[in-house]
Amino acid sequence: MVSLNLDNSNDKQNPSISVANFVEKAPAELALEVLAGKSVLSDKKITSARIQKLGLALAGFSHYIHEGRVQIVGQSEISYLEQLPRQQRIDAIKNLDLEKITCILITKKLEPPSELIEIAEKIKLIVLRTPKVSSQAISLVSDFLQKELAPQTMLHAVLLGMYGLGVLIKGSSGIGKSECALDLISRGHQLISDDVVIVKRIGDHLEGSSPELTFELLEIRGLGIINIRDLFGVSAIGKQKSIDLCIELKDWDEVEEIERLGVETQEEKIFDLSIPKFVLPVSPGRNLSTLVETAVKVHLLRLKGYDAAQKLIEAHTKQLSSG
Repeated sequence: MVSLNLDNSNDKQNPSISVANFVEKAPAELALEVLAGKSVLSDKKITSARIQKLGLALAGFSHYIHEGRVQIVGQSEISYLEQLPRQQRIDAIKNLDLEKITCILITKKLEPPSELIEIAEKIKLIVLRTPKVSSQAISLVSDFLQKELAPQTMLHAVLLGMYGLGVLIKGSSGIGKSECALDLISRGHQLISDDVVIVKRIGDHLEGSSPELTFELLEIRGLGIINIRDLFGVSAIGKQKSIDLCIELKDWDEVEEIERLGVETQEEKIFDLSIPKFVLPVSPGRNLSTLVETAVKVHLLRLKGYDAAQKLIEAHTKQLSSG
């Protein structure tokens, strides 16, 4: 597979997005248009998924403005400005601490006061507009920015969609992760990413996806790079998936203690979030794809409250107590 740099410096703990990228990538329903500040779209950065309304700031409480946020101007703010005399309207806009504002988003396709556009063009302040009402715009923008600004890292692994779950397969290079993934894909499961998985923390869950460069591709030693969509169809690939289970493949000689009953549950920590994990020893003759598929089924049964190992222990305990 094409080598990608996985140095820790690539971890995005304090991510940002330029207003230019925001305008380009935002949900189509927002239908964003730029009313002012086109020349600085790439310079201004959004750093927070939280949205702010400019009502209080326009009324004189300018210290409430937080940098790095999208500032919403809706019907109430426009109506307030329109009822002011021209000079007071200009003063209200100039008192906004404009240096702190990343961009203003006018909702409901409202027509902003001409003074706002004049000042914005003069000081290079970005003003955007959407036909959506404020509540809808806030929801769409927040959801989009939460994903874009989520903490992010890259892992050497394979991510598959199996039985509705996102299954992360880890293991040292050459242990057979991609070959195992190919077998599972041939059984009807989905490839999300091979070799490198982009992991984002969104709220209290993890979401994995593929780098754009390697999307749909799988590397098999002896075959080289293969395109899964071409070989198995569009249903065999997925864009992204929540990460629900980790399966680590380890050389048999490296496994310090082999789980025999399956009573103790293991965990994998990513961004301080724990996900269940199975460690599967690898040796010649072991059918990895069958083992991985079975591990996922065992996990699903446990989620439903059934645990074969626990049942065995309970039956054994009952037999001992009965003499």
